[in-house]
Amino acid sequence: MSDDGSRSRGRLVPAVAVGLLFAVLALTVLSADFGEVAAFPADASIVHNIGYALFNLGEYDLGAVPAEGFLAAFLIAAVALDVAVDGAVYLAKREEDGSIVAAVGEALTDGGHEGGER
Repeated sequence: MSDDGSRSRGRLVPAVAVGLLFAVLALTVLSADFGEVAAFPADASIVHNIGYALFNLGEYDLGAVPAEGFLAAFLIAAVALDVAVDGAVYLAKREEDGSIVAAVGEALTDGGHEGGER
């Protein structure tokens, strides 16, 4: 005897909860007032302004856009990517007999044939 009825009732409650959550979020987004769109000046360069903020050159009035918020996001992304690369290198290392060997192993320089025969 199968209990398909109890299994479908067990899935009904989460499905209704997800549907109600989606409806609440949709109503919230549709009824929100986001105001007018603000843009940067057409001749302003965000990249240059991030560089000016990075080297603290804002006092020389070189940048037209305040870029400190961009600088924080830039540095956070740079640190996150650095941690990811360091983690990948750490995970790629192998140990044999207690010593670390290269991540790619031995490179075969004779076209991939061992022993030198072609």
